[in-house]
Amino acid sequence: MPVVHHSDIAAEPFKGGASYQTLVGDEQGSTPIRVGIQTSPPGYKSALHSHPYLETITVLEGEGEAWLQGSDELVPLKPGVTLVLTPHLRHWFRTTGDRPLKTYGVHASPRRIVNIHDAI
Repeated sequence: MPVVHHSDIAAEPFKGGASYQTLVGDEQGSTPIRVGIQTSPPGYKSALHSHPYLETITVLEGEGEAWLQGSDELVPLKPGVTLVLTPHLRHWFRTTGDRPLKTYGVHASPRRIVNIHDAI
């Protein structure tokens, strides 16, 4: 898989109306990382969650905001912003505005592991 054409990758639905294209990785964990593009519609908000590994999220299109554990302020999300989320850091993000928020995520794990948490 030396070349991945995004147009060849089907998007899988996420709860809340978002969709996700897995560009690198599979259910068998055959690659050392997982890479994907998430498209979140206006009004979307992720659950409060964490991952047991480093995750990076880069904003490609649209606008949103994120909450990161340990901060009292929301982080504005727009193209040119990358979040570097350390292992076990609780966080959520949401789409603001009237356009979808498109993000490029890298999970430092062969499998995508999402730990959902109760409200803050």
